[in-house]
Amino acid sequence: MKFKEKRGMAPPRASDPGWAHGIMVNGGRQKIKCKYCNKVILGGGISRLKQHLAGERGNVTPCEEVPEEVKVQIRQLLGFKVLAKLKRLNKGSKNAASCFLSREEIDDGVHRVQNTRRRSFQRKGKEVLESVTKKAKRKKKHPFPTSFVAQSVNQNTSTIESIEQADRAVARFIYQAGIPISAVSTQHFQQMADAIAAVGPGYKMPTCHSLMGKLLDRSVQDVGEYVEELRKSWEVTGCSVLVDRWMDRTGSVVINFFVYCPRGTMFLKSVDLSEISESPEGLLNLFDSIVQEVGLKNIVNFVTDTSPLFKAAGTLLVEKYKTFFSSVCAAHCVELILEEIEKMEEVKEVVGKAKRIVQFIYNDVWVLNQIKKRSGGREIIQLASSRYFSIFLTLQNIFSLKNHICQMFTSGAWMQSNLSKSGAGLEVAKITADPIFWSKCDHITMGTKPLLSVLQFLESEERPSAGFIYDAFEKAKDNVMLAFNQKESVYLPYLKAIDHVLLKEFQSSLHLAAYYLNPSIFYSPTFVSSKVIQKGLLDCIEALEPDITSQVMITNNINFYEEAVGDFGRPVALHGRDSLAPATWWSLYGTDYPDLQRLAVRILSQSCTIIQCRKSLSVFKYIYSKKKNRLEKQKMNDLAFAHYNLQLQERRLETCKARCSIDALDPVFLETIGANMEDWVEDVEALEDEPQRSRCSSIQLKIYWRREDRTTSWRELSLCMAALNSSKDILSNKVRARWLQVAVTINSIG
Repeated sequence: MKFKEKRGMAPPRASDPGWAHGIMVNGGRQKIKCKYCNKVILGGGISRLKQHLAGERGNVTPCEEVPEEVKVQIRQLLGFKVLAKLKRLNKGSKNAASCFLSREEIDDGVHRVQNTRRRSFQRKGKEVLESVTKKAKRKKKHPFPTSFVAQSVNQNTSTIESIEQADRAVARFIYQAGIPISAVSTQHFQQMADAIAAVGPGYKMPTCHSLMGKLLDRSVQDVGEYVEELRKSWEVTGCSVLVDRWMDRTGSVVINFFVYCPRGTMFLKSVDLSEISESPEGLLNLFDSIVQEVGLKNIVNFVTDTSPLFKAAGTLLVEKYKTFFSSVCAAHCVELILEEIEKMEEVKEVVGKAKRIVQFIYNDVWVLNQIKKRSGGREIIQLASSRYFSIFLTLQNIFSLKNHICQMFTSGAWMQSNLSKSGAGLEVAKITADPIFWSKCDHITMGTKPLLSVLQFLESEERPSAGFIYDAFEKAKDNVMLAFNQKESVYLPYLKAIDHVLLKEFQSSLHLAAYYLNPSIFYSPTFVSSKVIQKGLLDCIEALEPDITSQVMITNNINFYEEAVGDFGRPVALHGRDSLAPATWWSLYGTDYPDLQRLAVRILSQSCTIIQCRKSLSVFKYIYSKKKNRLEKQKMNDLAFAHYNLQLQERRLETCKARCSIDALDPVFLETIGANMEDWVEDVEALEDEPQRSRCSSIQLKIYWRREDRTTSWRELSLCMAALNSSKDILSNKVRARWLQVAVTINSIG
């Protein structure tokens, strides 16, 4: 008997640390006695015992006799076991990794599980999770209690119901707090989830006082260390001050100042334009204070947008100091070029028809699903950093989907639908059947594709753009001519639009000198110098190197670079012309000519666009609006400082670039990026019938109203509730009754 009791302490080959605190009764795993309070736990096995020891309520009564150190140990075990499982899955084979499915697979699995009877749940679960264990399948037969928070994270991770419950908790928080949906794409969002899971159940979120007190101070301190590392590099590479305007819907304007260097971009400060005199002289005083804060000797380029006021202030600033250059944002220039092209009669007509196609497709879920089935799930709208970039990317994408779109509007399913007989359906079908429309669409795509490539290069942030931008515009013009087979009558309107903007807005000696000093361009067979380029180089030498002796030394040594003498001609230097960043190439092979090397490194390390800063503006309105309410000025500044620099720091990570790609954005929810493309997905008919309805509400109502043939997801129900709240005063009784039913469903689930 004693021998039996001794063997009953733990099952053979048991590895779970929880067995050290319990005794099996009658040799069964499902009947365990707690060593501290002698309570016999029936069912649930060792997991239920650990919940008992950890003090979790819901499935079992907490142990009152367990030592505190044991309770802490078990709680940590429950949390860290989740992370260990995730690491094993990441390191394992593809089959093992399938236990944690993609979000699309999970959502699809949730719909199937919710619509399946309990007796067939095990069979359906196999279709969703191929690698789930037999133990997890047995657990699926028992419904989970509603108190999700009180349960062990470790117990729930093996089932799709627990994932759905966690998703709902996150979704409810985001929807209720009004947090931008794009926040889930940040690396810090997942880090937060992992940290909470590591602590385990019962973790208490920080209070408002902590978030605006010691935690904010700590974040500012951490970000400050990152910013200080960037500042140290300015002495060698120089830096570009980037000036960006942000305007809210009330017309209030905020000026945001960033500082760029090859190691990263930092946010400096924000200033309310209402506090500044709106004149070149008033802005000059503000810009001058920024120069003093950054350091006059560090600044090489001062980049503003294309507004006359900011350009004039930048010119006055350069005239005052004459040791750096002022230029306008290259991305803004491309936007102006695309805007001029869009005003051409032929282009305006085609863009209008393409817009009508997109509006029709995105306002009927059946049509949208038909297109996606044929195109493999591709979106039609292509969102980018600005409106005209998005318009012409979308037009290019529509042409690439020509066959799928035409097949849909000539299919039997379309002909049998009521939509094919509606006025809007007949109009769109006629457009898609017109070969002239597609021919003109192809024509416009060829003419704008080179310009879109320039914008894509500026957005990539792979290398400092100053050394490539002049060449990029020259190649764009050449490619436009090649696209139209050198037919002057065809390409001339496009070249006129390009030259008109560049001659008016984008004239800087810095870009010419960077073009000349870029080894990948200068040593190429197609490089051609000119008096304008030579003059730009001399202007840079005089401005950036005020010492006359150094100027003479640089002009004397430039011949060695031109003739590839000394280290410039080494085999490894020849190979590195194209593979290395231009500034890095000069750092390695220009050591024999230190004055020339320093000048080249500083010129080639600059940015000529503020487009990378524009990506950080989505949440700024929430921070800035607080200033006008209760937050003192210093707290608001600290909050903005931490917010911007954390975003800018994250974007330098390759993993972030993969998660935050444009393809991952939902075209219906355009607040995720400043594309300003709402009118391309709005319901024109609904706006005409109910002019008081907001654009966002009309989109939500139209899309989800027609989605009765599919199981409604939690995300859809929440959006329906938002639509109901924003439209309750203008909906008809019939429509309002339908939305009230949906609202009741939301409340019952929530």
